Amino acid sequence: MVTITLMGELETSDGERSLACELDDPLTVKQLIQRQGRKLRQVTRLLRENKVMVTINRRVASEDTHVHDGDDVSLVAHDGMSTKGLGPSYY
Repeated sequence: MVTITLMGELETSDGERSLACELDDPLTVKQLIQRQGRKLRQVTRLLRENKVMVTINRRVASEDTHVHDGDDVSLVAHDGMSTKGLGPSYY
């Protein structure tokens, strides 16, 4: 079982902040997110635009990092981006 935690402004299309997924074989982060389909469609778009930071087991990762059974994946939008990808960056 893999746990996906959405942080900051991210959430599923159903408003959830955490998902548990069965995983038989290792997948990349990108593949794992895409397999969630509609629930993580906005996250998929932000990942494609390089606007999501990924960690696996509290270590910085990328969309190409492999996820294994038992891993905890955390995703957080950066650059002031929300789930819709709107909003300016202020520093």
